[in-house]
Amino acid sequence: MAVPVILDCDPGHDDAFNILLAAAHPAVELLAITTVAGNQSLEKTTLNARRVCDAAGLDDVPVAAGRDSPLHGRPRLAEDIHGRTGLDGPGWGAGEPRVPLDPRDALTLIRDTLLAHPVPVTLVPTGPLTNIATLLLAHPELTPRIERIVLMGGSTDRGNTTPAAEFNILCDPEAADIVLTSGLPVTMFGLNATHQVRATPDVVARIAALDTPLSRLCVELLTFFAATYREVYGFDAPPLHDPLTVAHLIDPSLISLVRAAVSVELTGTYTRGATVVDLDGVTGVAPHVDVGMEVDVPGFWDLIVEAVRVLGTRTDET
Repeated sequence: MAVPVILDCDPGHDDAFNILLAAAHPAVELLAITTVAGNQSLEKTTLNARRVCDAAGLDDVPVAAGRDSPLHGRPRLAEDIHGRTGLDGPGWGAGEPRVPLDPRDALTLIRDTLLAHPVPVTLVPTGPLTNIATLLLAHPELTPRIERIVLMGGSTDRGNTTPAAEFNILCDPEAADIVLTSGLPVTMFGLNATHQVRATPDVVARIAALDTPLSRLCVELLTFFAATYREVYGFDAPPLHDPLTVAHLIDPSLISLVRAAVSVELTGTYTRGATVVDLDGVTGVAPHVDVGMEVDVPGFWDLIVEAVRVLGTRTDET
C-alpha cells in the first residue's frame, strides 16, 4: 500500500526534487503540498511549488500557502543559495503556472486532508516547521490522524547557517521544539546524512542523458545549485537534502537510523537553533526521535534519476 503523504516545503532546489520523487513513485500517495517561508518568501516558495507541479505534470494535487514568518521573530531567507526566485537556473517565464493555488490556507488544507483520508497520513516537512507546529497547537485532536512526521532539518554535528544550527531549524527553533516534543513519531534527516548525497557531475550527466524537457530543467536547477554551494560553502557538488525524506518512505533500507533524544537550543547566544542529538545516551533523556545516519548513496541517486525519467516520459506523452 502506498504511503499517504502531505509535503510541507519551501522550494528551493532540493524541495523541487522531493516533489518530483513523491509524484513519480508508486510507493507514495501524494495528497497535498503546502508551502512555508524559508528558502524564499512565502509568495515565491508557493509559486515555485506550482511551477514544479507544472513541470511534473502534477495537476491533481492541491497546493496551499502557509505561514509567511516564524512563530517568533522575523523570517530568514536563503537567497544566497537558491537565488532571487528561490529556484534560479531555469528561465521560468512571466506567466502563471497552470496548477492553481488552492483557496484554503495550508492549515485548513492539512486539516481537511487528514480528516478525509481513511488512514493516518505521514507529514513530510522539508522547510521551517512553522506550519506543522501551528497545526499541532491549533488542532491537537488531529494527532491520531498523523501516522508520523518525517522531516529534513538539524544535524548530529555542525550547522550550515551558523556553526551550530542548520537552516530549517534556525528559521523557527520554537516550531522545531514543538514538533520534536509533540509525542508523535518523528524521523529526522539532518546535514550529517544529507551531505552524503551530493549531485556530482556523474549524477548530473545521468539526468542530462534522459534528454527530456524535464531532465533539462533539472540539469539547469542543479547547475545553479552547484555554483552557489561552491561559492558559499566550497563544496565540489551540492547536497540534495530534502529528498532523503521521501526516499526513506519509498525504501527504508536506504538510510540507517538510530534512536536518540533530540533537543532544540532556544536561548544560546551562539547555539540558538542547534539540534542537540544525544547519540551516546549521556543526558538520561529517553530516546524519542529516529535520526538518519548512513545513506546508500547509489541507491538514492537511482531513485532520483528514475523519478525524472518516469515524469519526463509522462509529460512528453501529454
